[in-house]
Amino acid sequence: MDSVDLQVLKTAAAWSRAGYRSTLSTVTRTWGSAPRPVGAMMLIRNDGLVVGSVSGGCIEDDLIERVKDGQLGLSKPELTSYGASGDKDRHFGLPCGGTLQLVLEPISDYHWIADILDMLERGIPATRTLDMQSGAITLTAASAGSALCRFDGRNLTSTFGPRYRLLIIGGGQLSVYLAQVALGLDYQITVCDPREEYADSWSVPGVTLTREMPDDAVIALRMDTHCAVVALTHDPKLDDMALLEALKSPAFYVGALGSRANHARRRERLQLFDLTPEQINRLRGPIGLYIGSRTPPEIAISILAEMTSIRNGVLPADNSRAPTLVEAGGNICLA
Repeated sequence: MDSVDLQVLKTAAAWSRAGYRSTLSTVTRTWGSAPRPVGAMMLIRNDGLVVGSVSGGCIEDDLIERVKDGQLGLSKPELTSYGASGDKDRHFGLPCGGTLQLVLEPISDYHWIADILDMLERGIPATRTLDMQSGAITLTAASAGSALCRFDGRNLTSTFGPRYRLLIIGGGQLSVYLAQVALGLDYQITVCDPREEYADSWSVPGVTLTREMPDDAVIALRMDTHCAVVALTHDPKLDDMALLEALKSPAFYVGALGSRANHARRRERLQLFDLTPEQINRLRGPIGLYIGSRTPPEIAISILAEMTSIRNGVLPADNSRAPTLVEAGGNICLA
C-alpha cells in the first residue's frame, strides 16, 4: 500500500484516541487526468489539520473549509464529486482538468483502524468493507489479487497491504542511506551482515539487523512479490549467497551493486549453480537508474527509483533487454 495512506490510518487512530473528530475521504473514481489514484485517502481533523491528499490542493482547501465550518456534519458516509462532470452543487474544477468521486466518512471509532494496523504489522493484508447506508465496517484478511479499492454504490471495499519489504545485504555506508530513504517509502527493512565490523556499528533506527548468513536471511524472510533484495557488500561470498536464493524467489526486485564488468562476472558465476537463464535475467545490474549518481546518497536514490519504476510497471521485472540511453551506465562501483 501507499506509505502516505498508511500514515493516514496511523494518524486517524491517534486522533481518535485523543478524542478528536475527523473526516476520512477516499478517492473512489476518476475521470480524465487526476493527481491521485483510486484508493488515495485524506484525513481532516475537525480543527482543520490534514494528513494525506486526494488532489493537487484545490479540493483539499474546499474540504478543509467544509469540515471546519461544520458544513458536513456527517453521521454516516456520503458520496461527493469534484470536477467538470461532478455534482452541480459541488462543481469544482481540478487544475489537471479531471474529475474525482469521493466517499466521505466520519471517524469516531478507531478500533477497526488498530485492527488493520495490527494485521499489517503481522504481514497480513486487510480488506475493509464500508456499508454506505449504515456506516458499518467489516474487516477480513485480503485474498490474493484483491483490488485496492472498489466502490459499487452500496459498499466501499478497500485493501490495505501487504507492506513492501526490503532486504539489504551489507551494513556499509551506502546501506545506511538506502535504508534511510526506503524508510520514507514505508519499506519494512532488514539489513543482513555477518561481519562484526559492520554489524556492530549499524545504527539506523527502525531497521532490523540480522547477523545470519545472507542465504539464510533470504529463506527466513519467506520472500513474496512485495519483497526486494539488494546486495551491496562487493564480496561474492556474501552477495552471491543471497542472490542464489533471491533469484529463485518471487521477489519483485533483485539487484547487486557493481560495475558492468563485475556484473558480467557475477552472471557467469551464477550460471554454475541451479538457476535457469530466466532467473539469472531477473538480476538487475548495474544497479539503479542512471542519474549521474556518484555519492552514496545519490546512488541510494537511483536504486530506489529503479525499484519504484518496476513496482509501477514502468520497467520490466527482468533485466534481459538492452538499456535505453537514459538507463545506460548504471551506478559505478564504490570499491
